Amino acid sequence: MATPVGGSFQPPSLEEILYRVSGRIRVNLASIIDGHDDDRVAVISRGRPTTYGELRRQVAGLRRGLTDLGLTTGDSVAIMASNNRYFVVSYLATLGAGLVAVPLNPTTPALAVKEELEAVKARALIAGPSARALVTGNTEGALDSIEFVIGCGFEPDGGTQFETLIESESADWVELDEDTPAVLAFTSGTAGLPKPAVLSHANLMVNVQQQLSSAEDRQCADDVSLAVAPLSHIMGFNLVLATSLSVGASVVLIERFDPVLALESMQKHGVTVVVGPPTMWAAWLNLPDLPSDVFSSVRIAASGAARLPVEVSEAFERRFGLRLWEGYGLTEASPMVCSSYGTDAPHGSVGFPAPGLEVRLVDREGDDVLIGDPGELLVRGPNIFSGYLNEPEATADALDGDGWLHTGDIAVVDEHGYVFLVDRSKDLIIVSGFNVYPAEVETAIRSHPLVEDCVVVGVPHPGTGESVVAYVVPADKAMLEEEGVIRHCQTRLARYKCPKKIWFTDEVPQDLGGKVLRRMLPARPSAQKTSWEPN
Repeated sequence: MATPVGGSFQPPSLEEILYRVSGRIRVNLASIIDGHDDDRVAVISRGRPTTYGELRRQVAGLRRGLTDLGLTTGDSVAIMASNNRYFVVSYLATLGAGLVAVPLNPTTPALAVKEELEAVKARALIAGPSARALVTGNTEGALDSIEFVIGCGFEPDGGTQFETLIESESADWVELDEDTPAVLAFTSGTAGLPKPAVLSHANLMVNVQQQLSSAEDRQCADDVSLAVAPLSHIMGFNLVLATSLSVGASVVLIERFDPVLALESMQKHGVTVVVGPPTMWAAWLNLPDLPSDVFSSVRIAASGAARLPVEVSEAFERRFGLRLWEGYGLTEASPMVCSSYGTDAPHGSVGFPAPGLEVRLVDREGDDVLIGDPGELLVRGPNIFSGYLNEPEATADALDGDGWLHTGDIAVVDEHGYVFLVDRSKDLIIVSGFNVYPAEVETAIRSHPLVEDCVVVGVPHPGTGESVVAYVVPADKAMLEEEGVIRHCQTRLARYKCPKKIWFTDEVPQDLGGKVLRRMLPARPSAQKTSWEPN
């Protein structure tokens, strides 16, 4: 499917994008901070600005410090830090030294950390303040396999301190082949256990250029970005951080999202670009008494990592006069696949494919579907990962012999070329031979005025093969009855699509990127009652 072009803007060709990335063939993502004015602010962390000149010096020092420890090209270095300067310096230094960065969520339970560190055979761990308790206690033996432990703001027993290493003599970044692994990024695991995806320097750099090339007025050096998405998540470390630094923009780092405090930071620093998951936009929309011009400095507002409910997007624009541009991506694509920014895409669409990216929609037999018909989204291009680390079967399931990434996501394309996500193919429910997409049912349930959130799943049924079941979160502990929710759906959906059972629950489990973790839904929820009443 070719990328449609709107207006006079012409996206660059794949060849142009590749030339921008690797005219020399040998690359390093850490080079994105080179060439910007020394005095320009690169990041603002905990209220403290760090200029590009300071950032380059600290990164160059840590590069030397890491190699002086004995780490060599190709070694894996885990980074457990929140959205702060520690992460930024550690990430760029690791890549620049020819090492492989493994961003880990600092709130991950110790046993899971142990499994992740062992899976990637990490030799070193850089721990921010949020991971200090894990490090000092070596909880569950999480660090037993680690040779070098580096504490940010503290010195671990038998380890060394970040502040000492950044004072090392400077070292230049290492030139690498474009397909050299840069990052091992654990997938969100919404359809199974998390796996480390291997992303090369070229994968990540190409996707940065695809983002910048997708519209005429994308980010520039005068922009100030808000980094709300965790830097341990690919939306944070590539879509927000790397893209901003590559153009010399400033990045305001938010360690813990609070909607009110985040707005204060935006106004204080004149934030112009905000990218985050739907939960962030919904949190702001739910704040009462906000002035309509509270987002007046923002010129680009983008949502990703999960489907943006149309009602949120439309309500946000009505209330604040700011259009939320929806995008679509996944870890294996580094991550951006589609973006609606700079197009005339309607609400609910993720826009057009990124420049230089091939996209197909296919049916179960692998044949291309017709316009308007749902099909699995297949993607091919230079931003697609090479596979999962030491997972040949999972890699073969994801990447076919022709290089197409099978995303597992169902989409449709309209006559104008706009892409609309329908659902996850792995979440598809088949009732008496009819396909039921959970997202459609969830949209109908969420339109109930007393419903805050919900998630729909399929369960085995002896008569129909599968049956539709919904987990529903009532709004403000409202009184809800199962039959009332089902009747509400029956006015909006075909009967076979309507849930046969409603389980009321306190929350829908989500990952940091805002994706629903269906595998974490309670198999036998405590609220197996047919109505919800306030405590």
